[in-house]
Amino acid sequence: MTGWPESIVSALHAMSGWEAVAVILAVLYLLLAMKESLWCWYAAFFSTLIFIALFWDASLLMESALQIYYLVMAVYGWYQWKFGATDHHGIRIHTWSGKHHLSAISAVLLVAACSGYLLHENTTAAWPYVDSFTTWGSILTTYMVTRKVLENWLYWLVIDGISIFMYLDRGLHLTAVLFVAYLVICVFGFFNWQRQLKDELTQKDTKLVASNG
Repeated sequence: MTGWPESIVSALHAMSGWEAVAVILAVLYLLLAMKESLWCWYAAFFSTLIFIALFWDASLLMESALQIYYLVMAVYGWYQWKFGATDHHGIRIHTWSGKHHLSAISAVLLVAACSGYLLHENTTAAWPYVDSFTTWGSILTTYMVTRKVLENWLYWLVIDGISIFMYLDRGLHLTAVLFVAYLVICVFGFFNWQRQLKDELTQKDTKLVASNG
């Protein structure tokens, strides 16, 4: 069996120029999102546009269809971050309640169980339930990013962490390494957004005290 280093080197050699651009833009998207930069959505849009073509060319039709959702979310996310608040100055980082998280996670598990069962019974899909969970989880978490929900980074940690094992099992070592990098970015992203949220709440409290004074 070919070792990890050899597999990664082979994958790098096999990577097309467009695939390399898409991967770079995907990483850039996370780094810019961590900084709350509106430019993250431009990176996401063009990365996804390339992946749609790549997956379609590789006959991965469902993956290509999923990228269309990401493309729509890139536009939606840009709009929300720029104009989404009631004051039309863009939404702010916020958290979801425990009840909200419970409802969201339950919905993902339910839909993933249904689609996983259908894949298991009607296709030769590998890891049907896990693949379904990461797919539906990604759909939910992408929406959370567009709404600047702080916990989206924690959701990505779970989804990307599980995905790594799935990719390793399928021999996609380069993709697994990429997702390890995603995990690191997610950790920094969570703490950066958490700090931003605390700063905004502190500034809000300070203004409230000053106005009441």
